[in-house]
Amino acid sequence: MGLKSVQGRGRGWLLASLTPHTSCGFCLGWEQEDNHNYYVSRLYGPSEPRSRELWVDVAKANQSQVKVHRILSNTHRQASRVVLSFDFPFYGHPLRQITIATGGFIFMGDTIHRMLTATQYVAPLMANFNPGYSENSTVAYFDNGTVFIVQWDHVYLQGREDRGSFTFQAALYHDGRIVFGYKEIPMSVLEISSSQHPVKAGLSDAFMILNPSPDVPESRRRTIFEYHRVELDPSKVTSTSAVEFTPLPTCLQHRSCDTCVSSDLPFNCSWCHVLQRCSSGFDRYRQEWLAYGCAQEAERRTCEDFRDEGHSSASPNSSFSPLDGDLTTTSSSLFIDSLTTEDDTKLNPYAGGDGLQNNLSPKTKGPPVHLGTIVGILLAVLLVAAIILAGIYINGHPTSNAALFFIERRPHHWPAVRFRNHPSHSTYTEVEPSGHEKEGFVEAEQC
Repeated sequence: MGLKSVQGRGRGWLLASLTPHTSCGFCLGWEQEDNHNYYVSRLYGPSEPRSRELWVDVAKANQSQVKVHRILSNTHRQASRVVLSFDFPFYGHPLRQITIATGGFIFMGDTIHRMLTATQYVAPLMANFNPGYSENSTVAYFDNGTVFIVQWDHVYLQGREDRGSFTFQAALYHDGRIVFGYKEIPMSVLEISSSQHPVKAGLSDAFMILNPSPDVPESRRRTIFEYHRVELDPSKVTSTSAVEFTPLPTCLQHRSCDTCVSSDLPFNCSWCHVLQRCSSGFDRYRQEWLAYGCAQEAERRTCEDFRDEGHSSASPNSSFSPLDGDLTTTSSSLFIDSLTTEDDTKLNPYAGGDGLQNNLSPKTKGPPVHLGTIVGILLAVLLVAAIILAGIYINGHPTSNAALFFIERRPHHWPAVRFRNHPSHSTYTEVEPSGHEKEGFVEAEQC
């Protein structure tokens, strides 16, 4: 349909197949709907009454609740943190703090990087906007306790000011709904260049794993895995259109072992008694999920076992906590170790096969040498075929346990895409008081 879903697809880190959608063209009065596992999205054309209903007229709102951000409204490549008046559920994670960027998107993570465009975003229209070009350009936000709205009003593209101004907004509702409203889109989004700034429209979330760095043992390497992304078809982003994302249930909503393991959600929910959490292992809490051995616990034990033990297992087993010093159990497990020195992402999660050759090598003795040679060749061919088939499987199922097993255990000499500073991609500066640490983070290149 008019939208496509990418699950487990990193920016040049993993190859993933796209969910096939039928194409029906963009009819002005045609509503389109798509299911992305985490959200159901509905696209409304310019002539649909719903598209006008979803637009919130900030000018008519209670002006005491509307704030025009003076710095964002007069600068280029700036970002500012804002605290919401309510917990906003994003991919099942309750968030109270977000970061507004001049480039037409909201960063939903709590680790601020110099470049905020790779993962964890809500982007009605991410592009190289420069609100400082015109006195009429503003970046304003509105919070009435049930909805938080950011509006980029009469903003111009850097270097394309002659094409006119853009006005659009993103609304975050307390029930988890996300709405993109487009009032003025003076040119086709397909014509916007991405050479100086990524051009995106949609949602994305990721988790981060900290692993010991092989080069500096006392430091940590950050591995970012984008486990889900929703991309809007840029040709559908037009004036007076709208998109509404309705959240679907996730494993995190279950608060007991019984409701977790009996869940019919498409996420393979498992209960971790140590953390008292239901999860598929693919969320922002993955660091804890691995450190406390939750996957192994779910395989070996049942809810009945936990009931028999009562709450004697409430304290974590030290054997499951290899990163105890780095863990946090607050509303989000994304954090940066003070000794972190390196950013890294994975390109080939299934490269290598150490250990497999020894397990499959012939051990029998006595047959003629030529027969042993033939058997060895056959076993080698079978091994290569098995590795290729495993690679194809993992490539087509990047969120499978096998894929993550190799991602999280890849030695430093395996291929990796390192984050690079691009001369053409100047970075964002956070509008914050001094004292807030900023970590280096630049979007990885597509392979």
